[in-house]
Amino acid sequence: MAITLTDAAADRVKTFIDNRGKGIGLRLAVRTTGCSGMAYVIEFADELAENDQVFEDNDVTVVIDPKSLVYLDGTELDFGKEGLNEGFKFNNPNVKDECGCGESFTV
Repeated sequence: MAITLTDAAADRVKTFIDNRGKGIGLRLAVRTTGCSGMAYVIEFADELAENDQVFEDNDVTVVIDPKSLVYLDGTELDFGKEGLNEGFKFNNPNVKDECGCGESFTV
């Protein structure tokens, strides 16, 4: 099981954490929502819960709860800019379908 970050994503996360002044890394999760069933959640990780899974990639700590890991295993987190828009993109090999707006997915 693994989660990876592109260089662009890792650089952006490091900048966010440095600007924030605290945090051990990035917490990724999924929640039930949207028209396709699940949506990604990105938060700062300030501490670890008992069952959290921890991954290190590109000098960034990524924390995932066991329930979310089933849906995120093998995912690569990327960061990109298109015109005035910028954001993180999940390259998740487990996704079977996404909604038209790109906010939710199914596995």
